[in-house]
Amino acid sequence: MEKFFKLKENGTKVSTEIVAGLTTFFTMAYIIVVNPNILSQSGMEWGAVFLATIIASIIGTLVMGLFANVPYAQAPGMGLNAFFVYTVCFALGFTWQQALSMVFLCGLLNILITVTRLRKFIIRSIPVSLQNAIGGGIGVFVAYIGLLNVGFITFDSGVPAIAVLNQPSLWLFLAGLALTIILLVCNVKGAILIGIVITSLLGIPMGVTSTGDSVSFAEACAALPTTFGVIFTSQGLPSLFNDMTKLPMVLITIFSLSISDTFDTIGGFIGTGRRSGIFSAEDEKAMTSSSGFKSKMDKALFADAIATSIGSIFGTSNTTTFVESAAGIEAGGRTGLTSVVVSVCFAVSAFLATFVSAIPSAATAPALVVVGIMMTSAFKEICWEDFSEAVPAFFAGLFMALCYSISYGIAFGFISYCIVKICKKQAGTIHPIIWTASALFILNFILLAVI
Repeated sequence: MEKFFKLKENGTKVSTEIVAGLTTFFTMAYIIVVNPNILSQSGMEWGAVFLATIIASIIGTLVMGLFANVPYAQAPGMGLNAFFVYTVCFALGFTWQQALSMVFLCGLLNILITVTRLRKFIIRSIPVSLQNAIGGGIGVFVAYIGLLNVGFITFDSGVPAIAVLNQPSLWLFLAGLALTIILLVCNVKGAILIGIVITSLLGIPMGVTSTGDSVSFAEACAALPTTFGVIFTSQGLPSLFNDMTKLPMVLITIFSLSISDTFDTIGGFIGTGRRSGIFSAEDEKAMTSSSGFKSKMDKALFADAIATSIGSIFGTSNTTTFVESAAGIEAGGRTGLTSVVVSVCFAVSAFLATFVSAIPSAATAPALVVVGIMMTSAFKEICWEDFSEAVPAFFAGLFMALCYSISYGIAFGFISYCIVKICKKQAGTIHPIIWTASALFILNFILLAVI
């Protein structure tokens, strides 16, 4: 194990990696129940999506851990699953079988741009100030996810506000947040995981921690054939090209899925990998190789790319690298062993879904908030006194949370960066990839407006 994962070389040990894996899993375990709740609205069998979610997460995370040896977890992404149901199926009128087929093609497209090393070149083209802004912005985004998940921030009448503290879940959240902060300040090992466990236990007498509704493993297995491989039937891929009048819309949808997935992943890797040293300078130099996968970054991007297509075959929307992986990384995870632990937890959850779903958001939200606090340290590397540098950094860092999307934050950062450079008559210093990416983002916004 030491030789395979290179634990000493990465400054970690087995116990640390296990704690990191458990931490990551518990902060993202909600997807096991939430994803089928969302996708089943399109007509898919709840049990089938439940099992497909777990299988896609296991395979994607294992590839990330065993092939790339990095501590990232994969699962069907929030936001992308909502786009799948509410935009592709409801607004555009595609069947869920056709939507899955478009996700599959999106995965193939992501594999193509990864093999051709376009994703790598995008990362290398991003200015240092924007990289730091993305890192800090993801911190704000992660903390924001935690606050929203527990309902601490509400939008009554469309106006954001702090919720009225009249619910046990909110008091439990505040207690868990205080506990986790105290443990971290006192340098207690495994502080974040300990905080999740103790908060969950405190929630039992408060009535917050309770088993959720689910299906048995046998019932899920019986339902899986309704989604597994359906994209290869007449209702799947062939049906996308039966009506050529819909072809432009099919291509637009695949493009939108791809650009969101790609920049969510790139943002996550930059935000967490650079700060923690998972992707080192030496690793980035290895990325200049013209062929093969010779760096951890290359391998991680490839692992992420294939996960989407695999997930669609089983019956779920885009599988992506989860930003909640930051929780495990802050807990000390540095190698693929962390990912393997997450995969094992997902496998166990297939049989213990009722108990896994009992972990309340009030117990995991504090972990996300404190991880967000840690990650905002990247903002200190930005020269805020230079307004031309502060503008794109501000938009990239803040809009991730405001738009609830890493890719949208990067989009506004890129576009504003180009505008600032043009105004300063420094357009020649803008990397061609930044120009291209900005144009594609603008095109995507226009196409979404037309849809």
